Amino acid sequence: MKYLFIFAAFALFLLGGQAPQAEPIIDCVPKGNARPICGFKNPEDIIGLPGDQAILLGEYGHSTEESGRLVVLELESEKQHTVFRGGQGKGAEPGWGDPSCTTPPGKSFNAHGIDLVRRNDGRLQLLVVQHGSREAVELFEVMGAGTDWRVEWRGCVLAPPNAYLNGVAGVSNGDFYTTKYLPTETPIDLTKEIPRSNTGYVYAWSQSDTSYRKIGGTDGIMPNGIATSPDGRFIYVNMAAEHSVRKFEVATGRELGRVAVDMPDNSHWGPDGRIIIASVKKGLTAEDFKACLSVKQGPCSIPFKVVALDPDSMIVETLYVSDGVPMGAGTSGFRVGDELFIGSVKGDRILRVNLRQQ
Repeated sequence: MKYLFIFAAFALFLLGGQAPQAEPIIDCVPKGNARPICGFKNPEDIIGLPGDQAILLGEYGHSTEESGRLVVLELESEKQHTVFRGGQGKGAEPGWGDPSCTTPPGKSFNAHGIDLVRRNDGRLQLLVVQHGSREAVELFEVMGAGTDWRVEWRGCVLAPPNAYLNGVAGVSNGDFYTTKYLPTETPIDLTKEIPRSNTGYVYAWSQSDTSYRKIGGTDGIMPNGIATSPDGRFIYVNMAAEHSVRKFEVATGRELGRVAVDMPDNSHWGPDGRIIIASVKKGLTAEDFKACLSVKQGPCSIPFKVVALDPDSMIVETLYVSDGVPMGAGTSGFRVGDELFIGSVKGDRILRVNLRQQ
């Protein structure tokens, strides 16, 4: 599982079609209204911090042998601060995850989907899907204000058997939802075949009884990012290989809506009450995929876009489109005011996009 799944999303490019091979992007210069901020290591997902003066990024690293970090980026100065590396942390705190998870993740730490929620006790809880030292949802407390933030590991919940997780969405009472992207006991080599039948579904984890349950009706092909309504009643699930976003009622598993979105990846709520979704272009070739994996410096140059989804009408609006320069393979988008901050699962940078300069 170590290397096979790290760039699993990109394997969807094998669905066919033709695209020109782009020259490697070595410099870190703007293009139009998009300005890259460099110095990261596969910053796969991004979440905002209270006060809108800083954001927090989860790095995937390059493999389980070359780990990622949790990084705070100050928006005005663009200074980066590492706030967590694998192998750090003290013992678990009661009420944060499963009591049987008592030790922090080891040095092999790779952050995948992340989410931030204000708990009922007023504390900020960061949820991180990670695959390095263990397959789990790691729970951190985020403390600070303005541009001064720190992160402390508080607990975790190990993944269910046979589940490679992807996205996570927290609820204020300590519960969360997470997507089973692929099975682990019978790995799928996504460089050779693309699943045509269901590979996963959504789990609900309960803090009250510290257990998972499958949400019936949520089966799909490669479930990826997930967002939940503030009250936890509804979830919005990105079915990557189905090229759709689906809305479900949690209590019944009933599907309430569906909209077409090319290869939807991570999801986060925007300031206007819509869900921001990164959407990678489909229909690329094996050569594109291999070129992306082989990038040693700079970003992958796979085209993508970022869209906003109205949670009631399920109407989608395109916010930004990239041809792959100055960064491609966008996997997450977070909006602060009139700016988008976009991460990628492969490369050394994020994008800062001014939406007023279209």
